[in-house]
Amino acid sequence: MQTKKELVLSQEQIAKRVQELGAQITKDYQGRAPVFIGILKGSFIFLADLVRQVDLPLKIDFVRLASYGDKDYSDGNVQLVKDIELPIEGEDVIIVEDIVDIGYTLAFLVEHLKKKRPASLKICVFIDKRERRRVEVKLDYVGFEASGFLVGYGLDFSEQYRHLPAVYRLIKK
Repeated sequence: MQTKKELVLSQEQIAKRVQELGAQITKDYQGRAPVFIGILKGSFIFLADLVRQVDLPLKIDFVRLASYGDKDYSDGNVQLVKDIELPIEGEDVIIVEDIVDIGYTLAFLVEHLKKKRPASLKICVFIDKRERRRVEVKLDYVGFEASGFLVGYGLDFSEQYRHLPAVYRLIKK
């Protein structure tokens, strides 16, 4: 099967929106030092760009969850592959995710992290694919809303395309 890529978000659009999100988080967390928790692997590029736009003391940690594998959909079976290493009890936590689709992964992670008793827990997502949502999750910071199967800027299909500097919709030919 061959695929074609259609540009959805340019590098310039992404950079502008990430700067806006960083400014909003800086304003919202003034006087605090949030802990950013990136969900590997997809969020690493977004997280790196985002924290460089946040003018606050902060910490960064990662979790790795598995729910897609080599499929282009999640069956709801989420596995914690790597947990955070920093203690977050009493901390202000911001989960950073590349894309929210059905919602299983984020719902799982929110419940997992709540057990660690953070002072606050918010979610920053690069792309919201609301039309496919099956589990409702409250998103506090949203970069973009988009549809289709997207790749680039950390988003992948079967570990391909993450390195692309813009976001594309894959179209099967």
